[in-house]
Amino acid sequence: MKKLFIVVALFIASFSLTACGGDDMDTLSVFFVPSRDAQYILETTEPLKELLLEELNDMGYDFKEIIIEVGTSYEAVGEGMLAGTVDVGFLPGGTYALYSGDGEIDVILAATRAGLNKDSDNAADWNDGEPTLGDPDNQVTYYRSLIVAGPSEVGQALAAKVNNGEALTWDDLNSATWCIQGPTSSAGTVYPSVYLHDNYDGKKVSDLDNTVNPGGYGAAVSSLATGSCDVATMYADARRDYHEDWVDEFGREESIWAETNVVLVTGGIFNDTISVSNVTVDDDLKEALQQAFINIIATEAGQEIFEVYAHQGYQRVTDSDYEAARTAQEIILGDD
Repeated sequence: MKKLFIVVALFIASFSLTACGGDDMDTLSVFFVPSRDAQYILETTEPLKELLLEELNDMGYDFKEIIIEVGTSYEAVGEGMLAGTVDVGFLPGGTYALYSGDGEIDVILAATRAGLNKDSDNAADWNDGEPTLGDPDNQVTYYRSLIVAGPSEVGQALAAKVNNGEALTWDDLNSATWCIQGPTSSAGTVYPSVYLHDNYDGKKVSDLDNTVNPGGYGAAVSSLATGSCDVATMYADARRDYHEDWVDEFGREESIWAETNVVLVTGGIFNDTISVSNVTVDDDLKEALQQAFINIIATEAGQEIFEVYAHQGYQRVTDSDYEAARTAQEIILGDD
């Protein structure tokens, strides 16, 4: 009996050592950041639960459930991944750069999306009153952040200078109330800060006198419409996402293209990531997740799901691809 007990104990110990990082998981948690309305994200991504479950189980995993949630903030998703309470996170590049430094989070895929018919770094080139359109035949791995002026008196004054070919001064920018996003939001805070740092003697978004975080891009566009913000930081195709709401929900009579103007344009931002927590996800599961998401987005159902973030494809990437994002974080955190 004693020998039998030892053999059984050794077997259990051996099993415990090998059954980690996916083999002993029966649920997988996938979290999105709240860059759009949380309920809309949850409704759009609901089919992902079954599709991802099928893909992973076909690869030999025995998951019983895929849990999909929207974090209360970008930072909450990053913190959850560090703690191992979030297995997979859809993180913007800036959020990934900030939370991956200790090696507890690893990027597995970067999104590709349709390029836009406007991609100039000259703000006035975006202000022809015509919609910004996507070009599905031109898949790109980057996007830009725009600083967009609304119909308020201050917003219109800034737009008039830009469209007249005049450079905006720091005093011009500081006279406005800005709608920004969380501190790790690439388009909402990080890259606008990099732009200000490089063009206005080391200034950043944090140096502006009047900033408001409305809690998402939809809320920022609404704030432009009501005049509670004069300018807003946003990803380059945000106006396209909210052009119907501009009239139907936010009460404006003219189109968003007629009533808003781009006043600053940042450089390219490496696309959003799908990242994993190294606390709970091992190398084999990483590879399985890579292939699963690539397979899913290649389907019609997958295209509908990931349209929530305008993702049209995924490419395998490595941590080194986000060094530029870390440099941006150093600037915004004051370590430059």
